[in-house]
Amino acid sequence: MAAARPTGSASGALCWQLLLTLAILTFACDACKTVTLHVPSKLDAVKYIGRVNLKECFKSANLIHSSDPDFQILEDGSVYTTNAILLSSAKRSFTVLLSNTETQEEKKILVLLEQQTKVLRKRRSQEKVLIRAKRRWAPIPCSVSENSLGPFPLFLQQIQSDTAQNYTIYYSISGPGVDKEPLNLFYVERDTGNLFCTRPVDREMYPSFELVAFATTKDGYTPEYPLTLLIRIEDENDNFPIFTETTYIFNVTENCRVGTTVGQVCATDKDEPDTLHTRLMYSIIEQLPASPTLFFMQPATGVITTTSSRLDREVTDKYQLKIKVQDMDGQYFGLHTTATCIINIGDVNDNLPTFNRLSYEVSVEENRVDVEILRVAVTDKDLINTANWRANYTILKGNENGNFKIVTDPKTNEGVLCVVKPLNYEEKQEMTLQISVVNEAPIFASSRSTGSMATVTVRVKNQDEGPECRPAVQIVRIKENVPVSTKDIGYKAHDPETNSSSGIRYEKLSDPEGWVSVDENSGSITILRSLDREAKTIRNGIYNITILASDEGKRTCTGTLGIILEDVNDNGPFIPERTVIICKTVMSSAEIVAVDPDEPIHGPPFDFRLEGVSDSEVLRMWRLTKMNDTAARLSYLNDPQFGRYTVPVRIADRLGQSRVTQLDVMLCDCVTRSDCKIPSPVRTAKGMMLGKWAILAILLGIALLFCVLFTLVCGATGAAKKPKVFPDDLAQQNLIVSNTEAPGDDKVYSTNGFTTHTAGGFTQGICSTPGSGVKNGGQETIEMVKGGQTIESCQEAGHHHTLGSCKGGGQHTLDSCRGGHVEADNCRYAYSDWYTYTQPRLGEKVQQCNQDNSHTHAQDYVRTYNYEGKGSAAGSVGCCSERQEEDGLEFLDHLEPKFRTLAEACMKR
Repeated sequence: MAAARPTGSASGALCWQLLLTLAILTFACDACKTVTLHVPSKLDAVKYIGRVNLKECFKSANLIHSSDPDFQILEDGSVYTTNAILLSSAKRSFTVLLSNTETQEEKKILVLLEQQTKVLRKRRSQEKVLIRAKRRWAPIPCSVSENSLGPFPLFLQQIQSDTAQNYTIYYSISGPGVDKEPLNLFYVERDTGNLFCTRPVDREMYPSFELVAFATTKDGYTPEYPLTLLIRIEDENDNFPIFTETTYIFNVTENCRVGTTVGQVCATDKDEPDTLHTRLMYSIIEQLPASPTLFFMQPATGVITTTSSRLDREVTDKYQLKIKVQDMDGQYFGLHTTATCIINIGDVNDNLPTFNRLSYEVSVEENRVDVEILRVAVTDKDLINTANWRANYTILKGNENGNFKIVTDPKTNEGVLCVVKPLNYEEKQEMTLQISVVNEAPIFASSRSTGSMATVTVRVKNQDEGPECRPAVQIVRIKENVPVSTKDIGYKAHDPETNSSSGIRYEKLSDPEGWVSVDENSGSITILRSLDREAKTIRNGIYNITILASDEGKRTCTGTLGIILEDVNDNGPFIPERTVIICKTVMSSAEIVAVDPDEPIHGPPFDFRLEGVSDSEVLRMWRLTKMNDTAARLSYLNDPQFGRYTVPVRIADRLGQSRVTQLDVMLCDCVTRSDCKIPSPVRTAKGMMLGKWAILAILLGIALLFCVLFTLVCGATGAAKKPKVFPDDLAQQNLIVSNTEAPGDDKVYSTNGFTTHTAGGFTQGICSTPGSGVKNGGQETIEMVKGGQTIESCQEAGHHHTLGSCKGGGQHTLDSCRGGHVEADNCRYAYSDWYTYTQPRLGEKVQQCNQDNSHTHAQDYVRTYNYEGKGSAAGSVGCCSERQEEDGLEFLDHLEPKFRTLAEACMKR
């Protein structure tokens, strides 16, 4: 029939085939583009739905990932469902992500799933009843036996479309085994749809094939969707099971329990899983040494366990097993493989060391130290150079004095017996030691081995030796108040050979205080100086002297003579801290503590009392209250002034021995004791005591006062004898007329001094210097040119200034008019005295300066400043402010600490 068709129809079919081939090639070339798979609306789990060409998209991809967890993509591009899926819409898509982890390259393939739609074609027949024929264009199960023997080509099945009833259908296939590796394994007859296999197939290489079948007409029309055809390769038991290792090595300790797991072996089989071809059975074929049988292998798991607890490393330290694995569940016709298993037996401390000999004899000279005298050997069956083998030796008996020591030689495991403390032949000539040995590791619980012991007899050899100072420290008791030349037994050494002290000479090596002498022949001591138990070299009441004893052979020994000085009550208690600070602002008393160098029997309780007669100043100012056996509280009375006081305190011990301690008590205006600073001299309770510098200052002040008074008297006498007349040129030399109404640069103020000028010389007031200013009762200031002296008003607002110190020796600074020097004097005169003395004379001088012979005022001598009103009502706040003579400053003594800075500006204590 095909030959009867027109030529044009054949040409058209050929064109359609070429177009279809071109489309397939185009799809293959554009593998990275969108891939469309036609699937039914309902998909079962683990169902193959199509294939995506991964290699042509990204050949070097080593990681394949699906964006939709419902789909899984295999390495060959096969797409399977992982869950049952019901497509709710006509299309569904997901992305296949291809990546290379080494180059970090990535590519994506978009996969579209479209539902298959049924196309109903109208028949050209006019019949109203439609008869539906049975469709055969559907997947037909197909399988091929692995390693089939043929004959080839081997017919598998026929694929056929029911559209062949209406059209001439050509069949074709593609996919792995056809146009992909392995090539040409399958082919289909174009006209009949018969599917053939051309050669044997290895299931382990190709477990299945997924082919795509096409049905087309001659003109290239495709009346059917491509058919996915799955060909499964049926497995044949053609692969031997293989152990994962050729030789297994396991370890197990000896004497372990029955059923202890030794290890597990494992084998693999390339045949189809979950079949008899891969159901493996393990077994032990042979054990070396063969007897007794000690191991068992679980057939299904390959786990090796022990069947006996009699594993003994000391008998056999290694076992070798020949093991077998067989498929087909161990049936005789199954394939099998063998391997070797080596089991090493680990050591436990189940054998204690034993002495090679049970008794030893050895000799050693007396007085030998750190010498090896014996080596003892042991035997231990456990593993060498382990804790189960290394030995520890112990001396159980005979070493009560610690003369011996036994240690282990790490190389030979022998016990080395040494003498570490000298032996004395005169005390003991023979000693018996009992020695035991154990391992470093504890003994295994189930071991029946018992410990081993050995006896060592040590004989001591005699030597001719020097004197012995035994005991090394000898004690004598002497009272500390014994008279000089008192003798005592002293130190005694003896000869160990004769056990006597004859022939031994003694020599004193050390005597820190030089209190005693040592008799050369007898070792007795003689007191050379008075003993004092409270000396610094006494420790716990014992005074140590070092004695050297020697015999005729010049062999020596050294000993210590401890002299216990028995205490006598020769020291009265005293107060170590003699400086007592009392901050009056925060405390009214201080605690004093007394100590007694004597023994406690001669010490507290102490009796405290103030030293002085009943009406003395000490008892009126201070009070002493006992606090406990060793302390008392000192408090002041009647609010004494700040300063330093000496308070004598007598303290007596329980036996009446007493001593007076002079306390230096400092009464301070402070808050803490560290802030207390009193530079003034010490005051006693009996009155005021001034220091030498204060006395010297007072004497100098008195001398200066007499000098000033003498100067004033001399000046006044000279003025009375000869009237003073100003020379004619005085206007050019001494006085100038000043109409300046504001202070100028040449105006100098003086706060507490004055100077008068006469024709014959200068008259100086107390606390003044040449060129200093003076203050009068008016508001005028007179400036004198000659010699640079200025007479200045120093009285303001009706008040008076004190020219001396503000209170008892304060200092004032007097400034010269022009470059004058500064002086400071201690003055105690009241302003009224100086005012009475100087005012008439000052007025007389001024009057003479302001008048000529006709009693008219000269124009070029003196001119008063114009009156400009009263000064400030506040007055001066300095230390030299005007005040009445009767005004006192005693209130400054009682100010609080925060006013002390202000008070110090007005006075100095």
